[in-house]
Amino acid sequence: MNALGYSIAASPLLPWAIIAAFGAIAAVILIFGVIRRIRGTLWRLAGAVMLVLILLDPSLVQEQRQPQKDVAVVVVDESPSMRIGQRRQIADDTLKSVTQRIESFKDLDLRVVHAGAPDANAPMADTGTQLYTALSRALADIPRARVAGAIMISDGQIHDMPAPAQLGLDAPLHVLLTGQPDEADRRLVVKDAPSFGLVGKDAQINVRVEDLPNGTGTARLTMRKDGGAAIIRNVAVGQDVPLTVPIDHGGPNVVELTVDAGPHELTLDNNRAALVINGVRDRLKVLLVSGEPHQGERTWRNILKSDPSVDLIHFTILRPPEKQDGTPIRELSLIAFPIRELFDEKLDQFDLIIFDRYKQMNVLPPAYLENIARFVRNGGALLDAAGPSFGTPQSLYRTPLGAVLPAEPTGNILEQGYIPHVSAAGHRHPVTADLPGSPADPTKMPAWGRWFLDVEAQAKRGTAVLNGLGDRPLLVLDRVGEGRVAEMLSDQMWLWTRGFEGGGPQAELLRRVVYWLMKEPDLEENDLRAEVQSNRLVVTRQSLEPDDTPVQVTGPDGVPRPLTLAPQSGGRSTASMVITESGLYRVTDGKRTALAAAGALNPIELSDVRTTDSKVAADVGATNGGTFWIGSGSLPDIRRVGPDRTAAGRNWLGLRQNGDYVVTGVSETPLLPGLFALLLVLGAFLLAWRREGR
Repeated sequence: MNALGYSIAASPLLPWAIIAAFGAIAAVILIFGVIRRIRGTLWRLAGAVMLVLILLDPSLVQEQRQPQKDVAVVVVDESPSMRIGQRRQIADDTLKSVTQRIESFKDLDLRVVHAGAPDANAPMADTGTQLYTALSRALADIPRARVAGAIMISDGQIHDMPAPAQLGLDAPLHVLLTGQPDEADRRLVVKDAPSFGLVGKDAQINVRVEDLPNGTGTARLTMRKDGGAAIIRNVAVGQDVPLTVPIDHGGPNVVELTVDAGPHELTLDNNRAALVINGVRDRLKVLLVSGEPHQGERTWRNILKSDPSVDLIHFTILRPPEKQDGTPIRELSLIAFPIRELFDEKLDQFDLIIFDRYKQMNVLPPAYLENIARFVRNGGALLDAAGPSFGTPQSLYRTPLGAVLPAEPTGNILEQGYIPHVSAAGHRHPVTADLPGSPADPTKMPAWGRWFLDVEAQAKRGTAVLNGLGDRPLLVLDRVGEGRVAEMLSDQMWLWTRGFEGGGPQAELLRRVVYWLMKEPDLEENDLRAEVQSNRLVVTRQSLEPDDTPVQVTGPDGVPRPLTLAPQSGGRSTASMVITESGLYRVTDGKRTALAAAGALNPIELSDVRTTDSKVAADVGATNGGTFWIGSGSLPDIRRVGPDRTAAGRNWLGLRQNGDYVVTGVSETPLLPGLFALLLVLGAFLLAWRREGR
């Protein structure tokens, strides 16, 4: 519907300065005539005014106007806190009612925006509910003169409301709250938690149980680490509670905390928390015992000393007991081998013991070798780099250590050139998979230099990851009790160190062997791992045998979902899935379970889930809007109000009626036609002349 608008416009025939000068001169002359009482002055005034109007050339402008509809924006909160109770249903019903009412106004358009839901395509971020950001984007392309107002349907937990001075909205803002004003809830807050902890030490975390708004009493708190046994404590509500977490392995230590439901609960989502403490080793204490000086001794020492995280104690037996030449003790520069101190009193202080080309020569009594075997069974680590003596009666296998060594020597010492190569199982074992220079095809030989000694042995236990001559075991890895053993059936690694025939990956191989012995999580050969990368949960299964069994992923919502892993190189199978919720994710394949914690420790979204009007009160007041509690089903009426009228009242809200329009056409009619105006001017001056002549 078009409307008409009228106005008067001027199109000066001369510049404004000339017209003003003419008017000023005419005014002076007329004032002089009035003072002197000259006859005909009024007619001269009429003629001068008429002449000025002719110079201004006035015209009547008629506009054809097209009225523009105002726009109302409704923002619907779809954040996780809106899943509590009946909030989502109330919001849906309210949106239907508001939509019907606004659409009944013929001069009002409606724009609905759904906001606050986690974005599956964006990294997880603890930003809370962003409703005003969504409102600002919805208003960006709407002229301010057409904005009738905004309505938010929410629980009031909005975390991006600006200060009133930065609001940038000159239309009324109304908030419809989907809950009740007297809600109460229990929550668990992690006050302080370290990101890292030393392996073998305890980490301290502080938590608090709160019954909002002002609860007291006690609550039952449950803590689990890595999905293990539950530790239950009764804690005081409203007070900081210290907890001790043992860091017993490297890598992620996942801690799960839950508190029982309180007397009043809105949701149990904020009654639990998951955090990750990464275990790091302070220093790796290694005892290296070389049975005799040889070419490879310095290789072991240099590789171990090059790692700043290794504390190395190295002893080389230069003078075995059977070497008696009568030299007086005071003239010997050798120090006594502190056998009792190392292998009895301080044995448990070491993380790893390495025997390098050691043979039984009555230096270590059987009782101390039995101590080492017990050290391994109780969780220690042993690496035996065997020399030619391993195939003789002086072999360590013929001592109490034979009970923990995985390979039994046959007595044959093979001395001919061969290239060590990764076994079929080794291609799936993290220690030897994808070693530099090793081909992915197990039927091809690696581009490494040759070795010339191989102690023939049969692997009674464990996994042979490197083979030598005739595909015989060369490097065998085994688990014994709670500890681990590695056995290298050659002392020729020094050839690689010197670059013979191109050398080989001796440093990388030894590093992996040592850290596998130290139970490095990334080097576990049969393991299930889960980690959060951006907004995805990445699941990796490492196995020595092919396994295509799907895993089950259970998120914070408690719903299990199947996930099929795709085979990769090195015995790995991987898959990922998009995650949008913070909390603990549990992955299991029926044999193993992996845990991963996603998101912030204390998400803003769940820090307080009670319905509130405090976060929006200032901005609603600044725009003359209103706040309405609709949790009981009572909806306010919607009215159109003038720009300067009150926009909210008892059980009603107003949307501004702006009356904006666009001009679709213009017509212009001159008010003083040229010839007619000229006759009027001449007539006025003739009358003035005639009056003066009398």
